[in-house]
Formats: sequence, structure tokens, C-alpha cells
Amino acid sequence: MAGILKLPGAISVTPHKVSVCILLQIYAPPAQISVPFPFSSVSQHNRLGLFLLAITKSCDDIFEPKLEELINQLREIGGLLNHWITDHLTSRLSSLSSPDDLFNFFSDMRGILGGPEAGVVEDDQVILDPNSNLGMFLRRCLLAFNLLSFEGVCHLLTNIGIYCKEALSSCPPYDQPHLDDSSNDLEYENMDLENLVYEKVDEEIEARERASEGVSFHLHVPKALFDLVEDIAVPADPRSRHSDKDREVGQYVHPPTNTLRDIDGKAGLFLRTNWQIQGFLQEQADAIERHGGSFSLNAFELVLRQLQKSAPKLHRVHFLRYLNSLYHDDYFAALENLHCYFDYSAGIEGLDYVPPASGCYSLGRYEVALLCLGMMHFHYGHPKQALEVLTEAVHISQQQSNDVCLAYTLAAICNLLSETGISSTTGILGSSYSPLTSIGISLSVQQQLFVLLRGSLKRAENLKLKRLVASNHLAMARFDLTHVQRPLLSFGPKASLKLRTSPINVCKELRSSSQLITEFASENTTLTTDGHFSTAWLKNLQKPMGSQVLSQENGSESSNNVFQFCVQPSSIPGSVLQLMGSTYLLRATAWEIYGSASLAKVNALVYATCFADVSSTSDASLAYVKLIQHLAVFKGYEEAFAALKMAEEKFLTVSKSRILVLKLQLLHEHALHRGHLKLAQQVCDELGVLASSVTGVDMELKTEAGLRRARTLLAANQFSEAAEVAHSLFCMCYKFNLQVENATTLLLLAEIHKRSGNPVLGLPYALASLSFCQSFNLDLLRASAVLTLAELWLSLGSNHAKRALSLIHGVLPTILGHGGLELRARAYIVEAKCYLSDPNFSVSENAEVVLDPLSQASDELQVLEYHELAAEAFYLKAIVYDKLGRLEDREEAATSFKKHTMALENPNDDENSLVNML
Repeated sequence: MAGILKLPGAISVTPHKVSVCILLQIYAPPAQISVPFPFSSVSQHNRLGLFLLAITKSCDDIFEPKLEELINQLREIGGLLNHWITDHLTSRLSSLSSPDDLFNFFSDMRGILGGPEAGVVEDDQVILDPNSNLGMFLRRCLLAFNLLSFEGVCHLLTNIGIYCKEALSSCPPYDQPHLDDSSNDLEYENMDLENLVYEKVDEEIEARERASEGVSFHLHVPKALFDLVEDIAVPADPRSRHSDKDREVGQYVHPPTNTLRDIDGKAGLFLRTNWQIQGFLQEQADAIERHGGSFSLNAFELVLRQLQKSAPKLHRVHFLRYLNSLYHDDYFAALENLHCYFDYSAGIEGLDYVPPASGCYSLGRYEVALLCLGMMHFHYGHPKQALEVLTEAVHISQQQSNDVCLAYTLAAICNLLSETGISSTTGILGSSYSPLTSIGISLSVQQQLFVLLRGSLKRAENLKLKRLVASNHLAMARFDLTHVQRPLLSFGPKASLKLRTSPINVCKELRSSSQLITEFASENTTLTTDGHFSTAWLKNLQKPMGSQVLSQENGSESSNNVFQFCVQPSSIPGSVLQLMGSTYLLRATAWEIYGSASLAKVNALVYATCFADVSSTSDASLAYVKLIQHLAVFKGYEEAFAALKMAEEKFLTVSKSRILVLKLQLLHEHALHRGHLKLAQQVCDELGVLASSVTGVDMELKTEAGLRRARTLLAANQFSEAAEVAHSLFCMCYKFNLQVENATTLLLLAEIHKRSGNPVLGLPYALASLSFCQSFNLDLLRASAVLTLAELWLSLGSNHAKRALSLIHGVLPTILGHGGLELRARAYIVEAKCYLSDPNFSVSENAEVVLDPLSQASDELQVLEYHELAAEAFYLKAIVYDKLGRLEDREEAATSFKKHTMALENPNDDENSLVNML
């Protein structure tokens, strides 16, 4: 199987590349000074240069344009120059009638390259830099031609004849109105196009038509495969005969329903090598992974079946079918296609195969198959099976000395341990992963994860796997965000330790991951490793707006499009850009945990704005979720639900999607604030159903459902049931080392005891939660814990009012700077209660000290429609107005108090709107 592979960066000389070389000779003719003939201005010369830059960037695409399409593209240059260039191009191609002509042609091409061999070069002489994009393309063509055998040169000569004759037979030579000018009359009848070469061409075409089913990818397309690619081929010129049926290459998210059957089936399409077909399939694999379940299952499956029927030896199709089934939750089909792929191709075809360190080439890729199988189990929520398979993959990789596969397998194990809840790995992970286990030291799961992360990062750095290095830095940042690093050794001298997370380490790891983009930008990206990298260049070139840039007749419109044409898509891989975007998502998550809502919003906005084109559906929806949650907390539910409606239209709402979970969260919060307890319980049940029943899977969703169930019971004054749910939730979080969730659960237990009238029992839980928050730098949650602690002290009696007020004033800057509407309103109300409970406080002398925070709280709570807290705020305002003797204001506050109280007692009046949303 390895024999069919083509090395990345190697190209084959085709008639299209010969045409581009002729255009390069026009652009930079040897021994000409200043602006070469036939260009009349520098701008005219630069337009051809931009055109050649785009053409050479797309040279590695699967499909190559025919001569007719190339001439249509050249017409966009406009003016009389177009006729001269096309005349010269066709004349030069027709003059290549023997192998000697080809040898002489490529020998002449060496003269347009600069360098030490170029001799003395004038200051204003036009010459190609060998290291530029155009120079590298020409050098690759020269190298590929020099490697051709004599038989290969003859085949190239025959293909050039076919290339020219198909263009002349499919359409008139040029637009007739443009040829009326006698000064530019092209005497095609005088051109010797019917020589012996074209007689051989006719024979070649007939022979290929008779044996079309057996033609390799390097030649013309088999008829069945041609019928397939008709649906995805894009005409090179928008004004060509198929301009009304443009298709973007390879986009099957919304597959075409009508095929292009008006294309002449006998007109051949020159395809790239088998490597470039693999590149096209790789592009489709990236699209499946990005779009997930929104990728059309049946339409793409039909395409893959046709491709497999046309090219049975193209085993990468099985891998595409595996991915298609995987992201549509078809377990048995995914498993079958994965087995077929590795059974038929040994896992080598289409992958970047790095030979083992020993230099031995093994036909089997059993360790790669195990890696894919482990990731499939992980995707379907089978953590134990995934860990067992990945552990075996580690052993096989070590036996086969496959360091690359070992590095990726260790990274996959780290991802598995961090994403799923595994309480013990005894009997699964062996002693070969950590030097500490060999001396009898037992490590916890989190300690094993830390050791594996460090080992995986070091191994990736040694192997210079840049993407894996960046991914490991992200994993380290995620680990440092929620874990306190403790010493692995339990003996020996111990220095004083601060058992706290380190935000500095998180920032360092994120910055190290971000450096990946600079490393790729500094590399020479002219040689691409996959055909799909250059597909974006071809698609951008074939857009009408991009092609109009080269036309002089467009006036100001073309000048506006120059930037769009010049700024072609970057050759930086999409996976690299996705990693870059992931750093911003993780930054947003980190600032959420640390309590800076504004910085979290900024990073989510950066991701949604700058990385939307390369992001996966899951990551893009996560960015939208963060922004909508910010709206709900700071602007109220009206704006949040409006944004949610837009997000639902953008993302497909499927089971366990982030948008669906967000919708249930907002509905539950809104129902609790309005007092719709039955609806809140129904939403809790819906949220709990989404979580998997497998232990350790969907831990975030299970924790969210447990917290909301306890809060619903607390709102219904079922204190014992709420405490029981919260206690079991704390035990689960402690078992799986979910420390941030532990702090939230402890704070909820303190709130339950406060509401049940047992503040003394609530104090230990509030202090424990405060300790967790300090250890993990949960600043905003710490402020909320201090606020609850102040309420508990205040519940013990008025003699503790000053202590409670001191606690509140200590965290008030954090709450006012980063807290949402509800948290700020709570702080205002508790502050007012502390003042009113203090026997030394005089309302008549300092009325505004109490009224200002209460007015602010009531305004913010009405935006949230939080009836219970709003009623409490208006009740306190009525008491203050009564003491001040302001009877009208007292009655107004009392009326508002009754309004919110009645809304709580009769929640069914406005419940229909929320039920309809559910």
C-alpha cells in the first residue's frame, strides 16, 4: 500500500503547469529591463503577477482547469493585452511537437530564475526570486520534469496535444467580436494543428474512451467517477457556459440536489494524483468534524458509495464513512467502517505516516487502529472501554517504537481522564507511564493525569509535533485552572506549600499554546502537505468578485476588490487556527471562574468574531452560550431569550447540544424567579434526562441538574429533601474531584440551612465553601460566599450586624465590579438589613444610606422579574418610609410589595409564555 503514496510537496508535470510556465515566461522574460514587453504599465504587469500567484497557489488542487477555462480567466486582465497573451500561449503550446521541444522549453525556463547562477543582474531587471512563491513553483516543475523518463515525456507531450485540441473543439477559439480587429486577427487556419501529433491524439482519445473504466487518477476520469465529480466541480469563469450552476468544491453540508448533466461527458478532466484525492477527502473529514450532526448523512454517504464503486482501492473512503457514522451516532456502522478501513489499508493510506525510530517499515498500523477505536469509545461515552483500548495502544506503540502514535495516545488518555469522571485507574494504567509507581507509590487519578500531561508534552516537544505541543499546553492550562498541585512524594523534606491554584501558570500555558501560530507563519508554507490546503485558493479565484479584480473595465469597482483578491486564504492549516481559537475559549472560561465577567465576554467575542469560519459547531455554540449567559446575568431575560432565538436558528438543536442546555438553564432560572415551581421541576427533569446514565460521563450536566433540583426544592421550602440532594451531589463531586462544583454545593448547603432557620449549621458549610474559593481563586464565588456568611451572622441576632456589615463592605467592590443583577441586588438588600438591624443606626439621620441601595436593588430585580427578592426590597423600603413619616412613598412601596407577593402566590397567570418556550 505504501507504493501508491506520493510524498507531500511533490508534483507531476501536466499541460496546465506547462501553460503556467509559459505565462511565467511572459511575466518575467529573461534579459529584459524595467516593464517587459508587452506590458505598457507597472499596474498591468502586477495584475498578471497576482493572477499567477493565485494560480500557483492552487496548483496542488485535485482538479486542474482546462485550457478553455484558463483562457477565460486570462480575459479578466482586459484590453488588447488579453489577445496577445492568449495568442502567445496557444502558439507556444502548439509548437511543442516533439520531446526535444519540451527539453528546450524547460531549459529556457531556467533563465528566468535569479540566484548565483544567473550572472550579473541589472537593478531594474525583472527576475524571479527562487525562494518566492512563483520561483518555488517553477523550481518544482523543473525538478518534476527532470525526473521524468523518456516515456513520461512522451506521455506529457500527448497530454498537451489533448489539452489543446479539447479546448479548440469544445468552443470557438475566442469571442468573435474581439477578433474583428485586423491588427489582432489570429490566423488559426495557418496554425499547424493537424500534424502527426494530433493524429496520435485522436487515437489516444479513442483508446481511452474504450477503456475509460481502467484509467488511473493521473489521466482522465472514469465515466462513473466523472458523473460523481460533476456535482462538485466549479467552473473557472462565472461567465462560462455553466456559470448558473456553480458549486463549491467539496461542501456537502447542504448537498446539491440537481446534478450537472449538461457537461460533455467525453470532455476529460485532468485530475491530480492519488495523494491529492486523499487531500480532498481530508477536507471532507475536516468538514464533518467541524459541522458534526448538521452534516448531511445520507447525501454524503451516497457520494462516498459512488466514489468507492468507482475507485475500489481508495480505502480512505471507509474512514470518511466511519466519521460520517460517528458524528451521526450510528455506533455499529462506525465500528464496521473503522474495521474495514484498517483491514483494507492497514491504516496507512492518507495518513501522515512517520516511520518507526528503528527505521523498519511495518505494514500493520494496529496501534493507530486502537487509538481510533479508543477515541470512538470516548465519543460514545464508554470511558472504561476507551481507557482499556488506549492503554493497549500505548503498549503496542512502545513495542513497535512508534513514538508519534505513542505521543498522540498519551494525549488522548489525558483528554479522557480530564473530561470524564474516573475515580480509579487501578488495573488499567500500568507502571510504564510513571517512574513513581515502580517504587511502590500509589498515585491518585489527578496525580496520574498530571504525570501523563507532563510526559506527553515533553514527548511531543522532542518529536517536534507542533500541533500536539499546543494542544498539550492547552490541556496543562485546563488542569492548572481547576487543580491544586501537590507534591507527588509523601516523604522527605517538605517546604511550605500554598495549596492554591496558580493563575500565572494558566496564563503561561495559554501563551505557549498561542505561539503555535507564529511558528507556522515563519515556516515555508509553499510546499503543502495536503491537497485541500490549496482548495481555498482555487475557490476564491473562481468567485466572480475575485476574478473581476483583474478587469480594467470595472473602474472603481475593481479597485475596491483588489484587496479581496490579493488577500487569499492562508495556507495555515485549519486545525492550527482551531487551536488558536480554543485558547480564547479557555481564556473566557478562566475569567469566568476567576470572576471577571468583562474579560470573559471579551474573549468570547474575539472567538466568535475571528474564528467563526474555522471553528467547530460545538466550539462556536460554546462561545454563543457564554455571550448569552452574560446577557441573562447583566441585561435580563428579555435580551437573553432574543439572543437565544438567534442562536437556535444558527445551530441545530439536538440532544445534549449546548444551545438546548442553555435554553433549559434560562427557563429554569426564569421560572424560579417568577415562582413557577412546577415548571422549574419539569425543566430539571428535562435537564437530567439529557445526561448519560454511565458513571463518570456527562459530569458537568449531572452536576448542573443536581444543583437546579436542590434549588427548586429549596424554593418550595422542602428543606430536608433539598439538603439530601445537595449532600449526595457533594459526595459525587468529591469522588470525581470536581473542586469548583464542591464550592458551589457547599454554598448551597449553607443557603439551605439559612433558609430553614438553622444559621449555626450553615456557618461551617459557608466557611468550607469560602476555603475552597480561596484555594481555587474563585473570586466572584468567594464574594457570594462572604455575602451568605454575612446573612448567617445577621440571622444570629442584631449584635452581629456590624460584623456582617464589615464582611459585606469587604467584598462589595468585587460584587459591584463583576457581579450580575441578582448578586448586586442581594448585596444591596443585605447591606440595608445590616444597617436597619444595628441598634446604633438612626434612619432619620442617614435615610439615604438605606434607601439608595434598596432603590437600586428593586430596579435591578424588576428587570430580572425576581418576585421574592423584589418583594423583600419593597418591604424594607416601606419600613424605612414609615419611620420617616413619608406616607405616600410608603403606600407606593407597599403596593409594589403586594404586587410581587401576589405574583408569587398566583404564578399561573404568566406561566403560559414560559411553557410555550419549553
